[in-house]
Amino acid sequence: MAREKSQGAEKSASLYRMAMPGHLCPFGLKSKSMLERKGYTVDDNLLETRDQVNAFKKAHGVEMTPVTYIGGDRIGGYTDLKRHFGYRVLGKDETTYTPVIAIFASTALMALAIVLNLHDGFPVLTWPKWFFALSMAALAIQKLQDVESFVNGFLGYDLLARRFVPYGYAYPFAELYTGVGMMALIGTGSWLIWLVAPVGIIIGTIGAISVIKAVYIDRRELTCACVGGGSNVPLGFISLTENLVMLGMGVWMLAAQIAG
Repeated sequence: MAREKSQGAEKSASLYRMAMPGHLCPFGLKSKSMLERKGYTVDDNLLETRDQVNAFKKAHGVEMTPVTYIGGDRIGGYTDLKRHFGYRVLGKDETTYTPVIAIFASTALMALAIVLNLHDGFPVLTWPKWFFALSMAALAIQKLQDVESFVNGFLGYDLLARRFVPYGYAYPFAELYTGVGMMALIGTGSWLIWLVAPVGIIIGTIGAISVIKAVYIDRRELTCACVGGGSNVPLGFISLTENLVMLGMGVWMLAAQIAG
């Protein structure tokens, strides 16, 4: 029946999705939206009770919903539908830089907004300070969402955390402290930078050495804990950059304070 309903001259599709009082399947809604964007007329079949869901699964030999039929052929669930239309679908072990790009693009714009608000004109060297400090704080927040998961990934490559596990738990807090502290002190010339910058220098140095050893010396293929545990961002240039930024910002701000 589902195959017959999706056949015909016009672009049509049959979609079966869960829409119960206590649960509206998000993947079903996304499947419907994608089909409509692709110009399909959607025969939208709602499974409104658990009995209807179970009966559909049994009749069609599927384990999950939603299920889409196009041209009489069963496409499958939302991920299968994306693949059918040529969208990239990450495999279990595939990596992506998307989370990092999103964070850095956001902090770059935030830094731009802050600099334009605080200064007349555009002090070129002030923007990167805000960008780097905001990025540190944003990356720390990502880690703090699930510290246990972060530590699990961090122990895979950080040299100090492998010898002293509590350092892994302290790292996100130290990174947040460094980022927020630098934001508070940018442009002030305050001696308080001596309470902040050394932390960034220390954790940045340890982190940079750890990444260089794991990736460029041992040639290990690992995922990066820089955006939190369980990410599929590859360990390498991004994590090395994160650590070099903390190291560099610490040295830069100390040098500026000494120079007066």
